[in-house]
Amino acid sequence: QIDPKDYTFSGLKDETVGRLPGKVAGQQFVIQDCENCNIYIFDHSATITIDDCVNCQIFLGPIKGSVFFRDCKDCKCIVACQQFRTRDCRKLEVFLCCATQPIIESSTGMKFGCFQYYYPELALQFKDAGLSIFNNTWSNIHDFTPVSGENNWGLLPENALVQDYVPLPSSEELKAVRISTDATRSIIPITRGQRQKSSDESCLVVFFAGDYTTANARKLIDEMTGKGFQLVQTKEVSMKAEDAHRVFQQCASEFIPLLEKGPVVALEFNGDGAVEGCRSTINDVFSGTKVFVSESKASASRDVDSFYNFADMQMGM
Repeated sequence: QIDPKDYTFSGLKDETVGRLPGKVAGQQFVIQDCENCNIYIFDHSATITIDDCVNCQIFLGPIKGSVFFRDCKDCKCIVACQQFRTRDCRKLEVFLCCATQPIIESSTGMKFGCFQYYYPELALQFKDAGLSIFNNTWSNIHDFTPVSGENNWGLLPENALVQDYVPLPSSEELKAVRISTDATRSIIPITRGQRQKSSDESCLVVFFAGDYTTANARKLIDEMTGKGFQLVQTKEVSMKAEDAHRVFQQCASEFIPLLEKGPVVALEFNGDGAVEGCRSTINDVFSGTKVFVSESKASASRDVDSFYNFADMQMGM
């Protein structure tokens, strides 16, 4: 028998509260009427609603469905979810991982950054919530109620640090969670999203499904960002033969047999020399692995466009 009280934080003031890994286990959660609180849900959940909260710092582990903020103001949050919505909110600052396009409605002063966080149980919680660490449209915000001449949302500074917004928990119970806010350890690859690209050269890299796909993608991200290139966007999506013809063109036939194993993981890197950088790194580090890499600077922008156009249609963006 489930007691709703175990899945609710209501009417709290000046408190630090939370749930440890394994304590929510995919249930729905409600947070309401809290003020000046630090709230941490270190587990996966079905859906979360957050109503009438003021000046709270909130961490929400992976949410299988939607998170909905209503009538909240001056809150700072770290959130991973399938769907993100706000209504009648003022001044929320959110480090977000969202699988679909985030939506704000009659909300002002909203600021978004890329989710970055780590604790040992988080990867499995993403799986349990059915979320891919590579599907994150954190900066592609849809404003349902735009006001002409005004902008209701923007992006957090590029160098914004998570722990300056949502501090690590201070209570003894929650300190047991082994958290790292070091960006290089983040479970979610940190992407530039809609920020201005630094170069007109990008490169598309596609890894095919297998035992090491995630590890390989992470390894390449570390190698490339270590050399000063920027990770613009990532995507995990299933492809069919006709998609492969569209995206991979003349090399499609060598990759089509690999598509049956499962979804592909695609990465877009940006920076002068990105194509050469990707090609040489993949030769050096992944010599035995079949990987699609853009051939040249000229073909790369087409590769990126055709892959992400296909992927956005696929995901119903």
